[in-house]
Amino acid sequence: MRIGLYPGTFDPITLGHIDIIRRAAVLVDRLVIGVAINRDKGPLFDLDERVAMIEAECSELAKEMGVEIVVHPFENLLIDCANDVNAQIIVRGLRAVADFEYEYQMVGMNRALDDSVETVFLMADAKHQAIASKLVKEISRLGGDVSKFVTPAIKDALVQKFS
Repeated sequence: MRIGLYPGTFDPITLGHIDIIRRAAVLVDRLVIGVAINRDKGPLFDLDERVAMIEAECSELAKEMGVEIVVHPFENLLIDCANDVNAQIIVRGLRAVADFEYEYQMVGMNRALDDSVETVFLMADAKHQAIASKLVKEISRLGGDVSKFVTPAIKDALVQKFS
């Protein structure tokens, strides 16, 4: 069974994330969405909220794609999380060249820790490349319309958080 791990904070999950999930789903039999517990980032949505949002957004996608998609919170090293879920590949989404430099360093460190786990980079569709959770939160906080960047359910969750 080919198992992939797509890690992130997903605070909140965006259409860009969903695009990468869709692309990754054709590469594996099981896709684990690793939800990072990153206390340093101070997420808007708590862990349970982020997990529930991802599960809701991915349930139909999993059926449509014929792949198992599971959500797995983690707070350890990414490479240890990959081993915990028996992932052979780590999926990373790239938006721009600036992302690549950081990701390149991460791949080197992960390979030094465990060279049996490969990293695969997927480019988001052009219409989703500018989407960043941080910017989506800021637009929503200031009363802007985020419907081009997130699903209706996530938009509603953002509106509720900032009301």
